[in-house]
Amino acid sequence: MVQYLVGLDLWPLAPTLLVGAVFLIFITNWPRERTWTRALTCAFVLAVALRYLIWRFTQTVLPHPVDWSFGFFWTWFVFCVELGAFADILLFLIAMSRYVDRSSEADELERAYFARPAGELPTVDVFIPTYNEPLDVLERTIVGALALDYPRDKFKVYVLDDKRRDWLKAYCEEKGAIHVTRPDNSHAKAGNMNNGLTVSSGEFIAIFDADFVPYRNFLRRTLPFFADPSIGIVQTPQHFFNKDPVQSNLSLETVWPDEQRLFFDEMAASRDAWDVSFCCGSCSVARRSALDAIGGFPHDSITEDLLTTLAMLNKGFKTRYLNERLSMGLAAENLKGYFVQRGRWCRGGIQTIYPHNGPLRGPGLNLFQRLMFLPLSWLVQYTVRFVILVVPAVYLWTGAAPLYFTGTQDIVYYQLPVLVAYFLLMGWLTPTRYLPLVSSAVGAFATFRMLPVVISSLVKPFGVPFRVTPKGSGNEESEFDRYTFYSIAFWVGVTALGLVINIVPEWSRIGEGEFSVVSAYWALINIIVLLISALICFEKPRPLLDSFITDEEARIVADEGRYHRARVMSLSLESGIAEMAADTALSEGDAIIVEMDRFPHLNAKVERLTRTKRGTIVRVAFSYALAGECRDRMIVRLYTGQYSQDVREIDKSAIVSGIWARLFGRTARAT
Repeated sequence: MVQYLVGLDLWPLAPTLLVGAVFLIFITNWPRERTWTRALTCAFVLAVALRYLIWRFTQTVLPHPVDWSFGFFWTWFVFCVELGAFADILLFLIAMSRYVDRSSEADELERAYFARPAGELPTVDVFIPTYNEPLDVLERTIVGALALDYPRDKFKVYVLDDKRRDWLKAYCEEKGAIHVTRPDNSHAKAGNMNNGLTVSSGEFIAIFDADFVPYRNFLRRTLPFFADPSIGIVQTPQHFFNKDPVQSNLSLETVWPDEQRLFFDEMAASRDAWDVSFCCGSCSVARRSALDAIGGFPHDSITEDLLTTLAMLNKGFKTRYLNERLSMGLAAENLKGYFVQRGRWCRGGIQTIYPHNGPLRGPGLNLFQRLMFLPLSWLVQYTVRFVILVVPAVYLWTGAAPLYFTGTQDIVYYQLPVLVAYFLLMGWLTPTRYLPLVSSAVGAFATFRMLPVVISSLVKPFGVPFRVTPKGSGNEESEFDRYTFYSIAFWVGVTALGLVINIVPEWSRIGEGEFSVVSAYWALINIIVLLISALICFEKPRPLLDSFITDEEARIVADEGRYHRARVMSLSLESGIAEMAADTALSEGDAIIVEMDRFPHLNAKVERLTRTKRGTIVRVAFSYALAGECRDRMIVRLYTGQYSQDVREIDKSAIVSGIWARLFGRTARAT
């Protein structure tokens, strides 16, 4: 192996060095919020990829002898998978080659739209479809929706209850929301919302899943876009107030963003620049007349939101995307919910191939729209990731290479520039959303459960019932995803054993050849990726309610009226943490009152006192129980626009430390 590396000429590195130089000298100094810079960058990366693909086909596939051997079929299969990956990347590059920021447009539209008298504003129905969510999930959404900054006589909140719960009806009556039921649950969520359309009359329909809390200014920012009569839906991104299982299980809660940020923060906005944005269900507003034109929410797929966009496009209505944080919701709380949610999205996306209003058959769609709405990513991504994981193992055990090999120098000359260009592109486009090793590990982790969903959806696209993502259950006990872990362990074992066997000449399954060098490095990278993936299978216990970082000035009133200045550093609906002078005479178990501006006064109990490293500061953990109006005020204060759980910058050293600590059994404390 060493002799090949030592004897490798430097000239094959020239294309890779050129790619690096173009990014270093030009692209990294360009503003990424400009369409011309994105278009040039994506075109450059596409040219590099096309160069590789031509070489791959003409020099490593066609020359293979037609001997109908396993090696022949394997070579062609891997190349076909690469073609699928290239098609997916092509659509990605096209989408990302444009940029639009609707916020300045929203500013102008809002000023004009709300200059009219309040009595002339349109009426809005807020739909909250629910099935089995508990009250601690629903109350945030209902209270937040009722607190929207919009004339109270101009909007109504409808709780669409497909579980027909008496306690929820009583809660809605107490708060001023309208509780709606129906005799059956036909067509799942789409049927539930269509039933809501029959009992409401607002000109616009705002939709929030049962776990999403709208910010108070949601309607003020979204409704003005409907001044354009061609807009049928306005979609906003989904943000979360808790940590998803990937963040928690890798001990990266505060340093790695949730998995959906790449799509909602980057891809969705670029798609909007092409007028091919689509509805994601929750956190959106739809024009009732547009819904009437398509016969209500389509139920031909379990992802009714995507089909709604396609059906409206067939009628000439567009979906607009406003990339602003205007709501917060509950991310999947454990791996069970994570895979239920992703599996539903995947199956629903594939289902859109078949209906009359889908991307293939829908009337009124042009060729570009049909291509951009194909569920190609769902069809391709997990197959590609699985093939990447198994190629070295197949070679090490059978000697069948994925290409009719021409030489290590050719791989360095043609393939390495593509990998470098792609990684540099992602780092430039999404600097706070992508790291090759972690992103690859998360993708590999999902592959073992999602690839069977893809295959089963192609074989039998319909007939699987709609499954609601479990919410409100939390993850207070450590659990273990055995299936995924054993799948990962199997391929780690097979790959590692393949390396060991081929080191010993008497056991070797492959002959002397340059591809053995490439396969060895490939296998080692796969093992590292899979080991990180395996960490995600071990669930960390975490609380039902996540705290928000607040940093609010406060007074803590103790017994006998003594008070102390403090700063409340974090709050949830049940507890908080304050910092104050260490000489304060407080003890665990003391009753205190925490006073803050714009918050209800909190009658609390000191749970824990911790002296910080600074010595002069003590950290006071306190708990409280809120009810009625005080609890509602706290919900509005915490969940409707003041705070967030964003990871704004990626700290690479902290990510490495978190994974290292998790690998050796030490877990960072979630905040």
